[in-house]
Amino acid sequence: MSLIEKLTPEQEALIPVYRDKWRQIALSTERIDREKAAEAVKAVYQFMDFDEPEILFFDSPYAALKEFSLQLYKSSFNQKAYKIDNIILRSIRNQIHFQIESKKIAFSLYLEIINYLKINISPIFSVFILDKFNKDIYNLHHKEFRVFDLNYIASESRVAEASYIDFCISELNCNSHLQEWFVYQNLIKNCGWIFPDERIAIVCDRPIHIRFDNENRLHAEGEPAIEYADGYSLYSYNGVTLPEKYGKIHPQEWQAQWLLTETNAELRRVLIQGIGYSRICQDLQAIELDNWAGYTLLRIDNDFIDIEPILLLKMTCPSTGFIHVLRVPPNMVSARDAIRWINWGLEPDDFIIET
Repeated sequence: MSLIEKLTPEQEALIPVYRDKWRQIALSTERIDREKAAEAVKAVYQFMDFDEPEILFFDSPYAALKEFSLQLYKSSFNQKAYKIDNIILRSIRNQIHFQIESKKIAFSLYLEIINYLKINISPIFSVFILDKFNKDIYNLHHKEFRVFDLNYIASESRVAEASYIDFCISELNCNSHLQEWFVYQNLIKNCGWIFPDERIAIVCDRPIHIRFDNENRLHAEGEPAIEYADGYSLYSYNGVTLPEKYGKIHPQEWQAQWLLTETNAELRRVLIQGIGYSRICQDLQAIELDNWAGYTLLRIDNDFIDIEPILLLKMTCPSTGFIHVLRVPPNMVSARDAIRWINWGLEPDDFIIET
């Protein structure tokens, strides 16, 4: 067995190839092949020396969770198959590290691949879904139910490890435990979310749509950020989970009046961001405090919108009439103070409004 002391330039150049390969697998919206998925699950159970399970398929993790949670309440599920994927992963990873002589190289390679994929597959992907499921399952049963504590395999949260293993086996010839790797990668490639139990394995299909913003946060405007074939949808705006009543409406149609009744501070922040201060001023009848040379200092007093008064500087272009509004600190007492703050201390008299 040869030990790897350092990566060659050619090997280092291939790291992005493997990261991109597994990122595409993680974010795939192709329908799963149920026959291949069933074979992949059966192979894992066989490898773990479990009896072959009954395999059930659902179009979304939420539909699967409804069945899974009902079975749990009936006490008919046994968690013997708990974290079977972690057991296989740990076995493969330990053997790979053993074959890489330098722990520093192994660790830096591991972090370079793992961290990139965690950032570029949206760090909150699984947590976002689980939090939404947790609320919906709670509403279904009207009692405490912690989805986070369940045994599940979320494929998109496993591809970072898979990318690292794939690179080490394919490019560094770390060839121990190839059977485990074959079993594990087939599971990730051919299934969506999986809820394994000793007797039953519930397999979910992939989303039909996944949408992100340019910072890889779950994001969509007027449509779901994650959407499944059975209609189950999750809404998000720049990574913030939205209730359907906001998410299904495009931000251009959001109403400033919603701020008066929304009690969640994070959702209020998102609403302000989507609606924009200009429309908020107009719709909520902001109070004029002061004006100077086309600049107006405005205040909105409402405890539901923020914990302190919102002060805004309204700027009107004299040639086009275009109105731009920026929020300024609540201690501003005049339009000139606000202008000076926006312009990093520059006195208003030292410049003129540009057209």
